[in-house]
Amino acid sequence: MKQRLILVLILLLPLTNRAYSQPAAAAADSLPQVQDIIKMIDKASTDQQEKTAEWSTPVKLVLIFTLLAALPSLMAMMTSFTRIVIVLGFVRRALGTQNIPPNIAVIGLALFLTLYTMAPTFTKINSQALQPYLAGQIDMEQTSQLASSTIKEFMLRQTRQADLILFINIAHVQPPANPTELGLHIVTPAFVISEFRTAFEIGCLMFIPFLLLDLVIASVLLSAGMMMLPPVMISLPFKLILFILVDGWGILAQGLSLSFK
Repeated sequence: MKQRLILVLILLLPLTNRAYSQPAAAAADSLPQVQDIIKMIDKASTDQQEKTAEWSTPVKLVLIFTLLAALPSLMAMMTSFTRIVIVLGFVRRALGTQNIPPNIAVIGLALFLTLYTMAPTFTKINSQALQPYLAGQIDMEQTSQLASSTIKEFMLRQTRQADLILFINIAHVQPPANPTELGLHIVTPAFVISEFRTAFEIGCLMFIPFLLLDLVIASVLLSAGMMMLPPVMISLPFKLILFILVDGWGILAQGLSLSFK
């Protein structure tokens, strides 16, 4: 289900900007369009076919669908999606609302917050890699290098140095002078566990006020002699009211967005 939602998000990219009403000169300053991605795939397959006659249409289709199958996992692990969806899960658990909001709503909110926080990175990829490739200024190899470098810069900004050193030692490679020289096979897992740590830290901080409220309600029930009444049943409305009064969803969305600056 998560992979399908991420793929749908990619297909909805044109709805998030105004490229349809902008002139062609401004296309590089917007998010990648679906038609541009289709043109890139078609151009890449055509260029490859011109270089060698061994690439038949079925082989190209297999490669394209394999890439599309791996794309959702890459999008989830190499973007801000991981931190956002974990924090939203912690918030739902802290509220004690079980399956409310439902999983589809939590993942949908995480996807669009991911698109919002990743918009500068995607725009940079579009202007520096995708549009020059479509214009014939660079080849596919240079395009992939520029796109991976942009994603790598984003991940390195969010990665703790200790996690990066950990995977450098595991890979038995010499630490480079510039972290951007590291490969994605080292940067990506370091970024993922850094995101896990950050998300758990935010989730624990979110738990504290709701836990204090549960303790207060439990103490009141105990002092009133209502030991058989579950404290969670009484504290749930108070937690929901508190979360609504402080505009919890707005603060949460703002905090998650600013945490990637």
